[in-house]
Amino acid sequence: MTSSAILCPATARPEAVPARTTYDEADGLALSLTVRGEPRSAGIVRTAVRAALHAHHLDGYGPVTALAATELIAVASRLTCDADLYVSLRHRADALRLIVWDQHPPHADPDAASLCFVRRRRALWLLAEAVEDWGGEWDVCDALPPHRGVKSWVNLPR
Repeated sequence: MTSSAILCPATARPEAVPARTTYDEADGLALSLTVRGEPRSAGIVRTAVRAALHAHHLDGYGPVTALAATELIAVASRLTCDADLYVSLRHRADALRLIVWDQHPPHADPDAASLCFVRRRRALWLLAEAVEDWGGEWDVCDALPPHRGVKSWVNLPR
């Protein structure tokens, strides 16, 4: 009798416990955190991202993802005046996705909004080069509800 069968009689029957045939440890990566919109947050997020990648045996993504996290946080922190930044890192189906949501207020004037996005994209030139070199994609867009502000994201294939 297994230790789980002692605790729960339903586990005593073999059909009650499905056998796991395969498990890709990398697909278990799911990291979410909130940091203040300030320059030192880039280092905090970079360290957390590298640790999560290492724990899931995805060290190959380390340099480009650390750079992406640093750039996204640095630019967002300059535009949000100490408001919280929300970070999400996921690995699914042989691709890594990093998202940063900031609380940049919406612009009433469409021209101002367009100019703001152009300036943000221009500030992310280093990110653009690194992601393109990796064969990935990135963008900046308005965040959809329930989030508010701006969503910046990076997709990196294996």
